[in-house]
Amino acid sequence: MNSKHDAVPGSTHGPSHDPIVTRHVADDVVDRLVTAVALGLYTPGQQLPTERELSATLGVSRTTLREALKALTENGYLEVRRGRNGGYFVRATWGPKSAEHVRRQLVARWDEFQNVFDARTLVERMIARTAASRRTEADVRAIAAALTAYGQASDHDASRRADAGLHLAIAKATHNPILVEMSVDFRTRISLNLGAEPYTDEARQTAIGQHKELVSAIAAGQVEEAGEIAANHFKLSEDLFRALVERAGGEDSEDAGA
Repeated sequence: MNSKHDAVPGSTHGPSHDPIVTRHVADDVVDRLVTAVALGLYTPGQQLPTERELSATLGVSRTTLREALKALTENGYLEVRRGRNGGYFVRATWGPKSAEHVRRQLVARWDEFQNVFDARTLVERMIARTAASRRTEADVRAIAAALTAYGQASDHDASRRADAGLHLAIAKATHNPILVEMSVDFRTRISLNLGAEPYTDEARQTAIGQHKELVSAIAAGQVEEAGEIAANHFKLSEDLFRALVERAGGEDSEDAGA
C-alpha cells in the first residue's frame, strides 16, 4: 500500500468506518489515535497494540502507521520503550494540538456520530428486552459469570474486555445472531474501529451499578425494566464523546496538560 493512499476498509455509511482518503493518511491516523486517547480508549501508561495489530485494524500499511506513531511520539503523546516488553506506550491524554485533531475526527462528522448513538440506544434497548424474555438458565449463568469477571477486572484494559464480554453474553441471550452482530458492530463504530469502547474510571464506577441492575432485570425476566436500564447505560459512551467535542470546541488548540 502507498502511505498516501491507504484507506480504512468497511462501510462508507458509518463514522468509524469511513475510508481515510481526504488527507495524507498518516495525518488521519494521528487524528484517530489522538482522539482515541482523549476518549479513554487508551490511558497513560498503557501499551498500544503491536504495529501488526494496529495496521490491520486501521487498514493501513506498516509504513503509514510508523509515520503516524513517530509523529505521536515527537509530539509527546507516546513514548517508545525498548526491550523484550517494549513498544509504544501512552504518555499523555491531551497535547498542544489535541483540540485540532478531535475537531477533524469527530466534529466534522458529528451528525453521523449522533445517528450512531441514536441507533445504538434503540437497538441495545431491544436487545436487553429480548434477552429478558428469551434467556435460558444457561444464558443467565453465562451473563452472571461475565458480570463477575467485570467486577474482578484488575486494570483498565481488562475492565474494557470484560465489559465487552458482558454485553456479548447479553446479546447472545436473544438467540438471534443478527442482533448479536448489530451489537458488536455498534461497539466497533463507537471504538473508532480500534476495538475498545471509550472508557474512564468514572464511567466504570457508574457502569458497575448499571451492569448489576441490568443483569438482575434480565435474569428476572423484567422486560421493560431491562430495556430502560440498557438505554440509559449506553449513554455513558455518548456522554464521553459529547464532553470531548465540547472540550475541543472550547480550546483553541492550546496545551491543556496531560
